Amino acid sequence: MPSHLSADRPAAQPPGRGSVDALISQTRRLKGDVDAVRRDAEEEGSDHIQGRWQRALCDLALHQLNDLDEHLAQLRDGPLPTAVPEPTAPAPGSLLSRVGSAEWNLLTDEASWSGEFYRILGRDPAAPPLTLDELPSLVLDEDRPKLTAMVTNCLVDARPIDGEFRIARRDGDVRTVHMMGEPVLDTDGSTASMWAVLRDVSELRRSQRVVSETRDSLTDGRQDAQTEHRLAVALQEAVLPPWRGSLRLPHQGPRTLDLAAQYLPASMNTLLGGDWYDALELTDGDTLLSVGDLTGHGVGVTSNMTMLLGAVRGMAMAGAPPGQLMAWLNQLLDATVQPALGSALCCRYRPATRTLVWAQAGHPAPLLFRDGAGRVLDAPDGVLLGATPGAAYGQAEEALEAGDLLLLHTDGLVPGHTGTAAANLLLDLAPRLTGTSTAQDCVRTVVQEFGESERADHACVLVAKVTA
Repeated sequence: MPSHLSADRPAAQPPGRGSVDALISQTRRLKGDVDAVRRDAEEEGSDHIQGRWQRALCDLALHQLNDLDEHLAQLRDGPLPTAVPEPTAPAPGSLLSRVGSAEWNLLTDEASWSGEFYRILGRDPAAPPLTLDELPSLVLDEDRPKLTAMVTNCLVDARPIDGEFRIARRDGDVRTVHMMGEPVLDTDGSTASMWAVLRDVSELRRSQRVVSETRDSLTDGRQDAQTEHRLAVALQEAVLPPWRGSLRLPHQGPRTLDLAAQYLPASMNTLLGGDWYDALELTDGDTLLSVGDLTGHGVGVTSNMTMLLGAVRGMAMAGAPPGQLMAWLNQLLDATVQPALGSALCCRYRPATRTLVWAQAGHPAPLLFRDGAGRVLDAPDGVLLGATPGAAYGQAEEALEAGDLLLLHTDGLVPGHTGTAAANLLLDLAPRLTGTSTAQDCVRTVVQEFGESERADHACVLVAKVTA
């Protein structure tokens, strides 16, 4: 059976402090700015419903920045050990706790929980972990069918687990937890064990309810309230970066990019891969687009990816251009064993000038489609990930036009082909891609062409269409 890393197992050494400390300082300055916005909202009208909504949004943003501060500190100092005699509770008001991990071996009936898994469920770490049959005893009656269905689908149909349910801890506290998991298959294809990661999202859901309730009470749509809402949504995206599912942007003002993406799993591997795509609308109106891949497979890659994407988003939110972002990322990775990044591509789109600024590190360059033809963008001078700390990364600029299509992808998108060969096959789709009306249509065309055959590797594709 493959050996997996626990979500909170310590790395060989903690990351270097210099670059991460700089991000922590930037995060704390942003916290001060958001706190000033909250104080202004208090002074302008503490009793008005709109003022209460503004304060709720600021509180949510501050909570998330506090968690980003804590996560960066974890990145700097290294994770907690797998087993701890007295697990430490999260900071008061924290929206997200550390991630706990667990494995249930179906062949031996053995279970293994990390220290954080015990803490989240409120269990004594000296007690034996519960079996899968015993786990529902912690869940509220009305949520037990949901957990049972998720586990059954995972074990019987090899479907990934991704859902929330409520647990009642021994101290009487009811918490909302989010579980993600997947089966581990034996050599004959049968399910040998199940892996899962767990996090406590109670405070996050409570804060979101407060914002939703105060928003629903508003009777007008004043611009200042809309601005505060966009700030909170942008900050939430920075803390919880998605790399699966649909891309969601808050769209500050006119829509300038139509975005769509898809993750394509390997044909013979049910475990999650390390490929990701991501998009984030930044506070200055620019849009961050990135794709890349981490080494390894399985649930353990999830926490590594969250940590890495959180760092990338934090640096972009702080104003780092793609070349500088890559240089800082290289320094960060040089000081730590995990996460191990295979390649990355980072783009910053400036809608005011329709300019794409981008940098790469051992990754395929973006493809540009215009007027029925396509080409590979000229790569900037750069260095490979893992090069000498402090090495400079070049960045390139490309002027875009309305109707242009950008295609970003990871290696493995075209089965059996990499590099120039894969790019040429994608460029052959130019007449079909430029004839489509939406980014989602483009992704659908690529998937129909290359996604239905067997593939040895996981892959991601992201399409951005310039709409204005």
